[in-house]
Amino acid sequence: MSPQAANADPDLKKETGEESGADSGWKTVLFNCDCHTFDQVESQLIKAIRCSLSRARQYSTEVHTKGSAVVYRGPCERCEAVAMMLEDIGLIVKVAR
Repeated sequence: MSPQAANADPDLKKETGEESGADSGWKTVLFNCDCHTFDQVESQLIKAIRCSLSRARQYSTEVHTKGSAVVYRGPCERCEAVAMMLEDIGLIVKVAR
């Protein structure tokens, strides 16, 4: 999907966890670990990034198969807040530019 398409649809931006803004070049990366079930990861993703179950399943599958996934993009403070919510249950995350 082109960046223009994502900017045109605010519902799509919400679903993909993207926010616009001057300092939105940050991302929250979730890494694979074998200590959580898919249900645990998906439930925490729903809370942290306010996504649908379907989107949470896409992320959890990507993390499981590829080793990591960018689960949120936005301002640094929001990425850190998302990371803290995911870390609450012991998930491995990183906030990066």
